[in-house]
Amino acid sequence: MSLFEGFTARQVNVGEVTLQARIGGSGPPLLLLHGHPQTHAMWHHVAPALARHYTVVLADLRGYGDSSKPEGDADGTAYTKRLMAADMVQLMQHFGFARFRLAAHDRGARVAHRLALDHPDQVQAMVLLDIAPTLDMYSQASERFARAYWHWFFLIQPAPLPERLIQADPAAYVREVMGRRHAGLSVFAPEALAEYERCAALPGTATGICGDYRASAGLDLALDRQDRAEGRQLTMPLHVLWGAHGAVHRCFDVLTLWRNVAGCVSGRPLDCGHYLAEERPTEVTAAILDFFAGHRAQH
Repeated sequence: MSLFEGFTARQVNVGEVTLQARIGGSGPPLLLLHGHPQTHAMWHHVAPALARHYTVVLADLRGYGDSSKPEGDADGTAYTKRLMAADMVQLMQHFGFARFRLAAHDRGARVAHRLALDHPDQVQAMVLLDIAPTLDMYSQASERFARAYWHWFFLIQPAPLPERLIQADPAAYVREVMGRRHAGLSVFAPEALAEYERCAALPGTATGICGDYRASAGLDLALDRQDRAEGRQLTMPLHVLWGAHGAVHRCFDVLTLWRNVAGCVSGRPLDCGHYLAEERPTEVTAAILDFFAGHRAQH
């Protein structure tokens, strides 16, 4: 894909799934994870600039893009964030990286949160884009939030209803979900949007998307509650960015919620909606570079 000149595409087997990944640049390792209903293509503005300072690894989450899409069940067992996080640890180990920095958006940021809890020695520092902790977002859900994040409640409905509706017109699903946000569709490069639409139409993608969300609404919440009960927190430096025109900003006190579950948190809103890396790529790149540079000495 021309969006990533200088990056090498790889298909990496990490056990029960094979992940589509790209690697490029030089320097310390940095893993980038995408959100829904996207793929690693969402980083196309940001990754080349980061690759001047880091060895950048991009991957499609299981269930998304060109990665494997295991069969789902009623609980989304194959799509727990614990499994999705373990995929990424194995991916980085495949490339020879025992420790790495991590930046992630949306669903990928939820995977990153679990990864950092389950594998704290692997994550040196982390940047999360436009999420609050999943447990808080469900427990504090309001009518305003439910209207904005309708897909959270649509995708967890019993199979095969949501899968069938997505599969009926995958491109329309992508455009409706993404186009209804603050910036509309105009902020997305045509090549990137075409990639999201192509991957949404792949066999198994609807299964993967629904499995991801079903797991988040059940099995993942159980793990989150257990962490809270045991007082387990994120120990690495964490920087959070979110869109000032998005539902996360309108509905949640983002910094406070992250400070409740992490020991070293900074962050701020950007003048954009949900898709920070495509709406404000220069600011996102600068924020990632500045944050990681500021924590280089201690890690």
